[in-house]
Amino acid sequence: MNKEKVIVLLEKLKEFLKDKKAPVFNVVDFIDNPFKCLIYAILSTRTKDEVTLKVAKLLFDKVKNINDLINIDEKELENILKGVGFYRNKAKILKKLAYILKHDYNSKIPNNKDDLMKLPGVGNKVANVVLAYAFNKDAIAVDTHVHRISNRLGLVNTENPKETEKELYKVIPKKYWREINTLFVAFGQLICKPKKPKCNECPIREFCKYYRKKINANSYTT
Repeated sequence: MNKEKVIVLLEKLKEFLKDKKAPVFNVVDFIDNPFKCLIYAILSTRTKDEVTLKVAKLLFDKVKNINDLINIDEKELENILKGVGFYRNKAKILKKLAYILKHDYNSKIPNNKDDLMKLPGVGNKVANVVLAYAFNKDAIAVDTHVHRISNRLGLVNTENPKETEKELYKVIPKKYWREINTLFVAFGQLICKPKKPKCNECPIREFCKYYRKKINANSYTT
């Protein structure tokens, strides 16, 4: 797909989503705060979006900064995090993270990828989420939604999120890099679901490789 078509696709998707109420849009209340953005991104791994949002709001009622995270009892933290994937392990990670941030980074969240990825619980996706949303840096954060939808549309043909990120940098115009995660996550939550995507409601199905294959398969069987 050439870049002109990609731009049309993305603009159609933005127009379609602007009045929708996808869970991911509720994250904007705190996502521009580097500390909260980092914590939210760590919690979101291996966890459904709706659950992450609910737990994050409970957590941020009690934990508003690094000192709060250092001082909270680990068992109390575990109880708050119940529901997210691997919540006990994540409680340990967050406690360790808080100590490292306070003592090694002067209680500041790093604004570069190398330092972010030295932190416990931070991988490629988490680092890019923080860079894109908390620091407004040009980065594409690839989660399961972005990986799935990029391949369904035919923007990429990849086996894993790391490959997807690499290929998306080649095909997505730079001005959209920071938006891709929010757009595709919202689209994945509402329309392009992992199972039984709502193709009949899709505003960009004319661009979609998955939809064309489905139509051709149905034509062949009828």
